[in-house]
Amino acid sequence: MGNPITRRRAICIMAAAAGLGLLGASTRAKAAAPVVTWKGRALGAPATLILHLDDEAQATRLIDRVVAEVSRLESVFSLYRSDSVLSELNRAGAIAAPPSDLVRLLEACRKYWEATNGAFDPTVQPLWALYARHFSVEGADPAGPSDDARGQALARVGFDKVRLGRDRVVFTRPGMALTLNGVAQGYITDRIVALLKDGGIANSLVSMGETRAIGAQSDGSPWRVGLASTEDAPVPDDVLDIVNKAVATSSQDGLLFGGSNRFGHIVDPHSGQTPRLFKRVSVIAQTAAEADAFSTAFSLMDMSDIRLVSERHPDIAVDLVSISGERTRFG
Repeated sequence: MGNPITRRRAICIMAAAAGLGLLGASTRAKAAAPVVTWKGRALGAPATLILHLDDEAQATRLIDRVVAEVSRLESVFSLYRSDSVLSELNRAGAIAAPPSDLVRLLEACRKYWEATNGAFDPTVQPLWALYARHFSVEGADPAGPSDDARGQALARVGFDKVRLGRDRVVFTRPGMALTLNGVAQGYITDRIVALLKDGGIANSLVSMGETRAIGAQSDGSPWRVGLASTEDAPVPDDVLDIVNKAVATSSQDGLLFGGSNRFGHIVDPHSGQTPRLFKRVSVIAQTAAEADAFSTAFSLMDMSDIRLVSERHPDIAVDLVSISGERTRFG
């Protein structure tokens, strides 16, 4: 076997109803309210859910709803489950009566694809698979896949080759495939936030690879989110204060092919290369799906193009670190 491809991710959801402090209680009334904790696995990663509600039974039911919703959405979007809807679409090249969540997310993908001039493109899966196959072989050429192999994969890339409707999703070219890894975590995060709000949650931080806050902390202070180029970094390079916002960070260092830092997991749909333009790109937005998609796309764009897109989308802000370590914030 060649070099393994790994990525660490932990999921944590902390939430409290209005008037209840999640991380410690200063009054007897707060202390009397139960804190219900669930630990397990979700989206293939260790997961922890901590809910603080007056009604313990209600907290337990809400946790059950969250766990069930994550599992349901994983059965739609997962690339690694052979029985998922996405896996079936990639095998068959078409699917009839697609789930509404898949249609909704692909419609959003088209919006992000257009907004970034194609830098965000979920049809890059043939290229991603090419790199994964190449570096899974012992003694793989450290220079990466050949130009010919890359060209063949590129011919199967392009969101304009996806026909999307409420009744079906169709690839117009053989061998195409989708990956939603650059946006699905954000979408699922948004769905869980909606569930928590419906359940009466007023203060929450949902971290599922991407992060979204409901309100502020119970004492009125903002939630603090660390930024780093890898998810297992011992300390963040900076910390953001957020209230009712989402944050997503993308970095080639988050997952690397081969034994060097040359080939990251974010593939350019135009060139088929994996450029390392920044140490990390973080996007602050109203929704986690939007932050997720733009942080992925911006990792492949130069600074002037990122600034132009952000100016057209005043609801987002960008915080990035260059390869030389210079931090830039705009929006």
